[in-house]
Amino acid sequence: MKKVASSPRKVKRNHKKKASRKKKVSRKKKASVYRLKNWPEYNQALKQRGNVTFWFSETVTRNWYYKGPTKQGAQFVYSDLAIETVLTLKVLYHQPLRQAEGFAKGILDLMGLNLEVPDYSTLSRRQACLKGVLPVQTSRKAVHVVVDSSGLKVYGEGEWKVRQYGFSKRRIWRKLHLGVDEATGEFMAVTLTTNSVDDASQVDPLLDQIRRPISALGGDGSYDKQKVYETLCNPPHQDEPIHPIIPPRSNAKIWQHGNCQEAPLPTQV
Repeated sequence: MKKVASSPRKVKRNHKKKASRKKKVSRKKKASVYRLKNWPEYNQALKQRGNVTFWFSETVTRNWYYKGPTKQGAQFVYSDLAIETVLTLKVLYHQPLRQAEGFAKGILDLMGLNLEVPDYSTLSRRQACLKGVLPVQTSRKAVHVVVDSSGLKVYGEGEWKVRQYGFSKRRIWRKLHLGVDEATGEFMAVTLTTNSVDDASQVDPLLDQIRRPISALGGDGSYDKQKVYETLCNPPHQDEPIHPIIPPRSNAKIWQHGNCQEAPLPTQV
């Protein structure tokens, strides 16, 4: 019997099957490298997610009702702290305003606190002018700040506009620029711009919001611009320059030769 040679198509298919098998085996080997080792701690953390425990500090219960100066018209009954507390529960548990009101009422009753809960209309009216205050660390230790930006898509067109012209195919975008503490992950500065604003132009406004001394600033290649290094050489609110940790772009060029008699560039800090 003579063996019939296989067609080139079958040979190619066999090679593809072998290659796919090798990829699957390699993926299994890579996945086994990241096998979980601290299973008891991980298991306890998963169970802790379902533990719903609430407590109100004495500061919240003491300042639940409004104690500020009187204003024209109707006076506030509840303080900003009380409104913020109920709205926090609303955001954490993804509830509408009415359900958040009932949920907060149930918690106060279980804790035996004789406090009234703001109704949903009060929450809706007060949340528009509520100014949230984030706690800021008072340490004077120099921090390493990491800057970056993220795109935000704007939804919710007006009813009149949709009725007259329909939904627009193009979405409106905004850019959220953030300055984060590398060690703790704390948001230290934030700016909101249109999508046409470049990231490098927001370094100065971000650093202007940070009152703590900054030792270094990190970012991606979009911050590799001369205006960024000039800002780091003369930063606001501090005399010492900030060390840049920014990778050069693919089309980066030397701005100034090392043997030049002019003042050194900000990158040579």
